[in-house]
Amino acid sequence: MKHPSLLHISDFTYELPDQKIARYPLEQRDQSKLLVWGSGPIRENTYANIADEIPAESLLVFNNTKVVEARLLFQKPTGGLIELFCLEPADQYEDITTAMLQKGSVQWKCLVGGAKKWKEGSVQLSVAAPSGSGAASGVGLRIEAIKLAALPDCFLIEFRWEPAELSFAEVLHLAGAIPLPPYLNRATEEADKERYQTIYAKHDGSVAAPTAGLHFTENVFSKLSEKNILKAYVTLHVGAGTFKPVKAEQMKDHEMHAEFIDVTMETIEQLLAHVDKGIIAVGTTSLRTLESLYWIGLKTIRNPHIAAADLHVTQWEPYVSAVETAENKSAQKNILKEYTSSGDIVLPSAKESLESLLQWMQKNNASRIITKTQIIIAPDYSFKIIRALITNFHQPQSTLLLLVSAIVGENWKKIYQYALDNEYRFLSYGDGSILFVH
Repeated sequence: MKHPSLLHISDFTYELPDQKIARYPLEQRDQSKLLVWGSGPIRENTYANIADEIPAESLLVFNNTKVVEARLLFQKPTGGLIELFCLEPADQYEDITTAMLQKGSVQWKCLVGGAKKWKEGSVQLSVAAPSGSGAASGVGLRIEAIKLAALPDCFLIEFRWEPAELSFAEVLHLAGAIPLPPYLNRATEEADKERYQTIYAKHDGSVAAPTAGLHFTENVFSKLSEKNILKAYVTLHVGAGTFKPVKAEQMKDHEMHAEFIDVTMETIEQLLAHVDKGIIAVGTTSLRTLESLYWIGLKTIRNPHIAAADLHVTQWEPYVSAVETAENKSAQKNILKEYTSSGDIVLPSAKESLESLLQWMQKNNASRIITKTQIIIAPDYSFKIIRALITNFHQPQSTLLLLVSAIVGENWKKIYQYALDNEYRFLSYGDGSILFVH
């Protein structure tokens, strides 16, 4: 089979009629349809009954990131409007939480709508602050944005605000808007503030929801508990790169977006206790975090003294070196050759990798792992941690569709055609599936 860098994205496409895209969520979260793909034929259920589809004593892993109001609308002195979309903090902050807690000022990487009209100077935004927000009564919140530098894909912006005792997270909550996915092609509405957020969202930092989790309710959690199916949480702050189209024909020319992950020692201990019983990822972001933990653990096996700054996972680390061909010689220079997902090299087990990671954390007095992952999961990937994925239906020619194909193989075409033929709703506010690794 081809190295994933040699895959052609055009082989991962299907016809998605506009009317199949769910513009709005269902009124009841857990009434969304659930397609079940396992050892037998495709079956149908609903999320309200998902506990029936999951083996007892499994561990479900959720991404508890929280979507922030990342869109801010500023006004130039001349009256024109400039929209800033906050992507991620500037490089001087060690993680998103640190940047979110900054008071008075912060630097952020942003997309700028109307950048050509913003030649110089600062832009302003004022909002009336509600009582209890920390702003002085009757004064409200005043924000200034200064364009510091043009970066390859965005701009570096400095935000300053009064009252300075507010954190940047509070500033966004007061002045920003939830950034709905562009393919919904509609403005954010009041109901989206609650519905485009999981019921267990905790840590501010995402610009897109981990949408597989939108279907879960307290009623579903109760049924899972009755069956002794446990929950664990990781944090991956979803960046705007999740919507980044694959413009390159071959994957070797596509750069995956890097995203912050944050996993506690307690969660790693839970994973260790369940790695032989069955771990199921709720959403592609949870899956990418879990599989990244394996490769991070492998780094600590190979170098027990590795620095925390070197625990990040790059795009091609999990894959065996590409076959020597004329078309990919240049690409090979950028593909790490230490790791493999096939049988060429015997790799440590998931248990060994997680145990090593846990030992590294204990030696370094680290209660959590905070790093970045750029991992791409595509056909020929050998899953180390998870046995199944709960996920929505994804866009054609997307890296998320590659991930689905890595789980079910060429059956993804059959699964997606079944969903199209049987009135499943697609994308962020749509229905979903549980897919067991083939």
